[in-house]
Amino acid sequence: MLLHYDEYQSPLGCVLFASDGEAVYSLDFSGYETRMQTLLTRRFGAFEFRRGSDPLNLGKLLRDYFSGDLGAFDSTRVHTGGTAFQELVWKTLRTIPAGATWTYGHLAHALARPTAARAVGHANSLNPVAIIVPCHRVIGASSSLTGYAGGLDRKQWLLHHEGALSGSLELEQHTQTQRATA
Repeated sequence: MLLHYDEYQSPLGCVLFASDGEAVYSLDFSGYETRMQTLLTRRFGAFEFRRGSDPLNLGKLLRDYFSGDLGAFDSTRVHTGGTAFQELVWKTLRTIPAGATWTYGHLAHALARPTAARAVGHANSLNPVAIIVPCHRVIGASSSLTGYAGGLDRKQWLLHHEGALSGSLELEQHTQTQRATA
């Protein structure tokens, strides 16, 4: 399988992405190349990257998103290759509007699986298409910023960028949580 691969320099560092020219297969941050390749191999088998190729114009969409167009990816197709449950979780993540957050429990209820919060959290952690499939919009039951493969600082930045963390109270709560776990 041939995947077009390129990079975009964002306010959060270098963003890496791969597509087949019709759908996004992976979007992750620099430093997570091994994770990206592992997830792609596990889901699709052998693949080859064509570096410096961006047929879906994802660089422009990323620029638009980081410039404030929070709907830039609304019509972007993704091909994530997960299990049926993972696909359901990832599809449902795309229904969480920018500026909103859901808890893992809320997401489990939206899937009509109210006792599956942990399974939802695990599927969330394996999301291969960051930002476009907005797993960063899922937070802990206590409103804490928990788990993000790209790092909690990036999750905090994305939520602030989207307007979900607009007050200093939420930022201070996140800072206190980070200090307590350090």
